[in-house]
Amino acid sequence: MLPSDIERALQLVGELLAARQVNFRIAVIGGSALNLLGLVSRATTDVDILAFGKPPDTRGAIELGPPEEPLPAALSNAAAIVAKDLGLDPHWLNTGPASQWQTGLPPGLEGRVHWRLYGGALWVGIVDRYDLIFFKLYAAADDRGPSSVHFQDLIALRPTDGELAAAASWVRSQDPGVDFGRTVSNVVSHAQQYRDRLRR
Repeated sequence: MLPSDIERALQLVGELLAARQVNFRIAVIGGSALNLLGLVSRATTDVDILAFGKPPDTRGAIELGPPEEPLPAALSNAAAIVAKDLGLDPHWLNTGPASQWQTGLPPGLEGRVHWRLYGGALWVGIVDRYDLIFFKLYAAADDRGPSSVHFQDLIALRPTDGELAAAASWVRSQDPGVDFGRTVSNVVSHAQQYRDRLRR
């Protein structure tokens, strides 16, 4: 899916949900989030749900919680119809990142989510650029190489040294292994070098 395809798919899901008089709040990360924020423009195969949102409190804040697995029937059915109509992967809307809740999210992520309404019934929370740096550094370190799409996304986010330092600290907390820590340091070093070349 290209950025316009993601928008169309989410809009159609929202319209189907509205017709059934149900609504959902989902927070997304990954390539779809980068595309929706206009930070990259590349094809992606899916929309990764990190969390479900609860109804806003009296201050308008939306609390996040782990996504339901499997997806609620109404949401799953709407996504399946859209997949068939648009020729998408049957699992284009998925909860792949749900396991992240076991080790924790970047501090303060919940308050930085950007919410958009699609089709009158699907609220989509797009994780902020700052938090995407954390997730992309983690994914790039897991892939062990600057050739991965996650590393390219990290570069596209143009992280500052301070952002990389904060992200590296959080990523190391996810896996305290010495080898993984070295890999994180190497990815950060490569990211700084690539970023500095782009500035020249």
